[in-house]
Amino acid sequence: MSKKILILNGSPKKDGNTAMMADWFCQGARSKGADIEIVRTAFLKYKTLGCISCRTCQESDKYECCVNDEAKPFLAKMAQVDVIVFATPLYFFGPSAQLKLIFDRMFSLYKWDNDAGTMQTPLKGKTLVVLASAFEDIGLDALEKPFALTAEYSGMKFESILAANAGVSGEITKKRPDIRDKVISLGMKMAQ
Repeated sequence: MSKKILILNGSPKKDGNTAMMADWFCQGARSKGADIEIVRTAFLKYKTLGCISCRTCQESDKYECCVNDEAKPFLAKMAQVDVIVFATPLYFFGPSAQLKLIFDRMFSLYKWDNDAGTMQTPLKGKTLVVLASAFEDIGLDALEKPFALTAEYSGMKFESILAANAGVSGEITKKRPDIRDKVISLGMKMAQ
């Protein structure tokens, strides 16, 4: 049975370093038979700017966001795939705002019982991957931290490739030629 992988590309550029990393990951994963869907989060039509803390999702027995926009089906799909990949450039020591909109709305994929002190999520046992690049060599550790903590909290496995000193958009192949093979290999690993 082939692994199902959802890639959330948070870059507003269609041919930049983030797109290259996502493509390399796909190349590796597809070589091992993975079923992959790529979502360009910068081009989705949103009704809200992230989670609005309405908590309606907590009143439902479904793991879904109540905001009916183009992000909603991809949030639901996170519960159905084996691997969720967040691909983003570094923007001011964090992921792009376009990716953060989706990341914050993952709140709808959790159910808390505060009285019992319990939490349930369909994300448990899945793998969360971060692919990120930065112009220089500072800030990627800060970008990675919320994703790593979310994976740990959710009972997910975690992997990342952080490409520091990747240059401006599209320069990763000449500034960091070592990254391509690493990302392809990670894609292959995630498909097995």
